Amino acid sequence: MDSGTERLLTAVQDLSRARTLDAVMEIVRHAARDISGADGATFVLRDGDKCFYAEEDAIAPLWKGKRFPMSACISGWVMLNRKAAVIEDIYADPRIPADAYRPTFVKSLAMVPIRTQDPIGAIGNYWATKRMPPPETVRLLEALANFTSIAIENADLYASLERRVQERTRDLAEANHELEAFSYSVSHDLRTPLRHMDGFLGLLKKALGPGPGAEAARLLGKVEDSVKRMDLLIADLLAFSRMGRAEMRSCRVDLAGLLSQVKEELSEDIRGRSVAWNMGELPEVEGDPDLLRQVLANLVGNAVKFTRKQPQAAIEVGAAPVKDGRAVIYVRDNGAGFDMAYAERLFGLFQRLHLQEDYEGTGIGLANVRRIIKRHGGEVWADSAPGKGATFYFTLALPAKAR
Repeated sequence: MDSGTERLLTAVQDLSRARTLDAVMEIVRHAARDISGADGATFVLRDGDKCFYAEEDAIAPLWKGKRFPMSACISGWVMLNRKAAVIEDIYADPRIPADAYRPTFVKSLAMVPIRTQDPIGAIGNYWATKRMPPPETVRLLEALANFTSIAIENADLYASLERRVQERTRDLAEANHELEAFSYSVSHDLRTPLRHMDGFLGLLKKALGPGPGAEAARLLGKVEDSVKRMDLLIADLLAFSRMGRAEMRSCRVDLAGLLSQVKEELSEDIRGRSVAWNMGELPEVEGDPDLLRQVLANLVGNAVKFTRKQPQAAIEVGAAPVKDGRAVIYVRDNGAGFDMAYAERLFGLFQRLHLQEDYEGTGIGLANVRRIIKRHGGEVWADSAPGKGATFYFTLALPAKAR
């Protein structure tokens, strides 16, 4: 393999990594000169009806930064005619504007278009003595020009993608700002009248005295319950919104320790009930401990809630066999269960598969579980049947040394 071919291969490898037009020009201006053994090389871009001499590598200054009409320079000729021009004596060729060359060292040249179909530029090579470069050298320069065309297109694509990423980032920042403003409005503007309603209901009950009619008391109780439920719904919605924007901190998490905390917090909910706990061995995982604590609190809390009507509740938390290199955790109960025909709705926001009168809730808890697990790169799913309990599964990454 001759030196020109080797230099071309090196240039092609460099061009494959180029991400900007400036990087492409930097590679090509040196490679073109090395391939042909020229005393100078220029990188010309088509700019409308003009030729822009954007970059050069030469023994003396040429035309860097200047623009010439397409019809008045040899680079324009090769672009308009979509073929190379090889000129041994520039002053004997009518295509050459001699006055533009007199201040330079140039005596001979070879110019090739960048892309023969709809050329976007040209690569020029110049010699200080009269010379006729061999056809093999011209072919190498044409090959360099073809690879340059691909590199420019890639650079344009990367620039376009970068602009889109920047626009996307800006849009997301604006959306987050609007969401924060909305959250503030919800937490203050919507919850304030609810608190007023709750306060006025208390004053009304006091004004009615200790013995309001049974129907009046029932209606007041329903209004109070509705106010409290709406306040809880708004609080859960705000928590869901904040969780989606919260920054994650990843570390080694002791799930067994988190489960013990969750069980302790649920002790009041199961007071007076018969609940059989079966706590299996849980692995340590990689994740955000605060967010994963919410996952366990939601799933175990649901197990406690939906086994309420069972004379002997059974709740099991354990680990299934590893799936795709990830820990699989499950929470199982013998409670109300649900029809798997509606499983797709289960993790949707505000979706409920049981009547509010039977089991309280806002329909946000499982949506929160799915969002948290997805942010950890895991999956969540369920298996159930009406009246036969439910099992919820989720996957989490194991710590690096445990994989």
